[in-house]
Amino acid sequence: MAIDYIFGLFSNFTFVDIIDIIIVAYIIYRAILMFKQTRAMALVKGILVLLIVTVVADLLNTTTLSWLLNSVWTVGIIAIVILFQPELRKALEQFGRSGMLITPTFKTRPETEITDSIDEVIKAVSVLSKNKIGALIVWERETGIRDYMETGIPIDSLVSSSLLINIFIPKTPLHDGAVMIRKGRVVAAACYLPLTSNTELSIELGTRHRAAIGISEYSDALAIVVSEETGSISMAINGEIQRYLDTNALREKLRLHLVADQQDRVIDRLWRGANHEKN
Repeated sequence: MAIDYIFGLFSNFTFVDIIDIIIVAYIIYRAILMFKQTRAMALVKGILVLLIVTVVADLLNTTTLSWLLNSVWTVGIIAIVILFQPELRKALEQFGRSGMLITPTFKTRPETEITDSIDEVIKAVSVLSKNKIGALIVWERETGIRDYMETGIPIDSLVSSSLLINIFIPKTPLHDGAVMIRKGRVVAAACYLPLTSNTELSIELGTRHRAAIGISEYSDALAIVVSEETGSISMAINGEIQRYLDTNALREKLRLHLVADQQDRVIDRLWRGANHEKN
């Protein structure tokens, strides 16, 4: 019965309807790719949750909740335009350059090699710290920060201590700004980051430290800072900064947040998949 219904439904489709569906599906697919590696993806998920709640509220005839949600959606279009203004502008620019069909991508290393990348970062940080060379290294995690990566100079290279040290040598073209790492590859250098608006921070913290805290507030990225004045090592995560770390402590924290967290996510996906098959 269900098969006959579905067959009958599709039999009413014309060739134009099929083309129309394919075009709309492709546009949605490209939009998801555009937002996937940016902070906007979290906003998209929030909007989808709000949409589902609105539909459920209408189906259950909850008068007050439905009125409240519908009022939110009344001004929601304007709010969405404001929230997604950078992404919408970027999409229109790509469309104007006829680049809608091609999206630049960055090569990534297998997850099993992240530990090697951590060791290279530790080697670089050790040398930079001993020589009191300022540095800011940001490691992308789950939340995409492509919009900040694109403010710098693309590199797309394996992580190596020699590369990182040379980037931060004073008075070189790329030393001023952040190096961005995605899954074990240096994606870009000389990137500009948002500064934290936290007014309770110590006055000892300079621009690098405030930028590290800022990017960790905007995303779940992990930021490593080497102080130019003292050579001290700090790490910012979840809007908080941990200062005066030695290389051993930094290595353990990087492995905890980049390797252990990743393994936990894999195990969680496998667990959910196994439970789904049982059900």
